[in-house]
Amino acid sequence: MTYRAAVNEFSFMIDHLLDTGALRKTARFEDATADLTAAILGEAGKLSDGVIAPLQRPGDLHPARLENGIVRTSPGFAEGFKAIAEGGWIGISANPEYGGMGLPMILNYSVNEMMSGACLSLQLAPLMSQGQIEALEHHGSDALKALYLPKLISGEWTGTMNLTEPQAGSDVGALKSKAVDNGDGTFAVTGQKIYISWGDHDVAENVCHLVLARLPGAPAGTKGISLFLVPKFIPNEDGTLGARNGVSTVSLEHKMGLHGSPTAVMQYDNATGWLVGPEQGGMAAMFTMMNNARLGVGGQGIGVAEAAYQHALAYARDRKQGRAGADGKGSIIDHADVHRMLAGMKADIFAARSIAISCAYALDMSHATGDPAWAARAALLTPIAKAFGTDTGIAVCETALQVHGGMGFVEETGAAQFSRDVRVTAIYEGTNGIQAMDLVARKMMDGGEAAALLFDEMEADIEIARPHFPNMADSVWQACESMREATEWLVSQDELRTRFAGAVPYLRAFARIIGAHMHLKAAVADLGGPREKLARFYIQRMLPEHMGLLAHAQAGDADLFAITAEELAS
Repeated sequence: MTYRAAVNEFSFMIDHLLDTGALRKTARFEDATADLTAAILGEAGKLSDGVIAPLQRPGDLHPARLENGIVRTSPGFAEGFKAIAEGGWIGISANPEYGGMGLPMILNYSVNEMMSGACLSLQLAPLMSQGQIEALEHHGSDALKALYLPKLISGEWTGTMNLTEPQAGSDVGALKSKAVDNGDGTFAVTGQKIYISWGDHDVAENVCHLVLARLPGAPAGTKGISLFLVPKFIPNEDGTLGARNGVSTVSLEHKMGLHGSPTAVMQYDNATGWLVGPEQGGMAAMFTMMNNARLGVGGQGIGVAEAAYQHALAYARDRKQGRAGADGKGSIIDHADVHRMLAGMKADIFAARSIAISCAYALDMSHATGDPAWAARAALLTPIAKAFGTDTGIAVCETALQVHGGMGFVEETGAAQFSRDVRVTAIYEGTNGIQAMDLVARKMMDGGEAAALLFDEMEADIEIARPHFPNMADSVWQACESMREATEWLVSQDELRTRFAGAVPYLRAFARIIGAHMHLKAAVADLGGPREKLARFYIQRMLPEHMGLLAHAQAGDADLFAITAEELAS
């Protein structure tokens, strides 16, 4: 099956769903012209289709392996990463002062999603580097920036993030890794980290780790954590590689999927590291990287969904079975249930992608204007983009397998790999439950102001659509008002446990309604076209889900915790 990057979809969204004109009027992004945007999307599509996608199956069949302390990556991965690096794709949004392109995040997001659909195992490597680049741009010293950023942006070196430890999963504050001041501007870092994506490999000459650790005397919990840059090889002042650092790969995880991505257990034994940001400022610095990664991970889920959808669509169009079609000899795509599954997959991919690229746009406007309202919009959309994007990836891949029928359960078709690869995206970079709790707690500390502003803008767009589609507009308007009321109820709840009990359905309802709004905008831009038809399907058949979700979200926690732990086990 041949993968085709969704270049036309990204072009449509950038041209019709986002106010790209306003972005191009800013001094920061005035060079991101329509012609440049088209060229970037087109070239990234060619790279994804022709170079990266052919590595998808080899990465699954021939996993990364650890041999005598050396990590060997899957066949073709080194060449694939080289193509990504030499094309400048790692630094697409990085600072031009250090070799980046300085282009908007909407383009960075689009490129990353295309590559995720082509081969997620490989795309993880540049995504990790991009997060580290952003963290260093914001928190690194001038010396660290000058030495590391050009190498990371060029792909000569790669970056990782090291949070999780065996005894400390999502509870990062329980980490035991420690750092001791060497007295010469460096620190000796000791500890073990697990689940480190691309923690070691053979596709670049150096691996640079961002490691959370605690200095002596620092307080317990997250407030006492500092962040350190710990390279595999200690670089000389001129950027050449010096001595091997006290960093080793203990093992590679045996995973359900993403076999081509080496997920390492990393050991640090008095490894030389440099402080990034202030002492005890590690979480703030790391969250810069994590928030970048959360949007990227949402895009990973959507990218794999796109690939799985294409795979299922091709199968459904080719597979002859049963009496379908006008002559009773058609393909299974003519069966109503298969048609329903494919339409639902396509509609949800559009909704999830529109939310994610809207989040990227808000980040761009925040960076370009400094307006705190845009920063608040990006913060609000980030957990929704991550959770709904990855939930959509999992659901679409599962449905794609169902379209294949029994052949989906046979590994040779490749349908199962999508489900195995995408499943972890709902877990890493903060589980989707954590994303939902972040949405209803931290992101509502403004009393729901950012959400209310978004509802106002959505309803203004709905009024523009109303003359064309009065029934669809009314459905989306009513859903938006229901979401507004649910948000007002939410922020009135002082007990976080009450909010948390309904956090996941609240987030999903929010995504459903934003998705409906974006489908409606697309219908206005494509009157009588396929996007209008897809919008009707989504709004009539999928949007009504929000009603049950909001009932769940506002049910409180009393009935939930009335069921005791003992009763759950009985």
